[in-house]
Amino acid sequence: MPQKDPCQKQACEIQKCLQANKYIESRCADVIEAMRKCCAAHSGKESVCCSGFAIQHAAAEKKT
Repeated sequence: MPQKDPCQKQACEIQKCLQANKYIESRCADVIEAMRKCCAAHSGKESVCCSGFAIQHAAAEKKT
């Protein structure tokens, strides 16, 4: 049986928050930050939820 993704809960929370807030990302900043922290904590593990998140986060940091 496959292991549960360590950051699946945070990924689901992001989706719920975005849907509830008409996809206005700034209203979900705390939930997104929780996902970043989870992905950073589990960077050595295989995480489908974090696969694109880390790349997106690195690109956002380069812009600032």
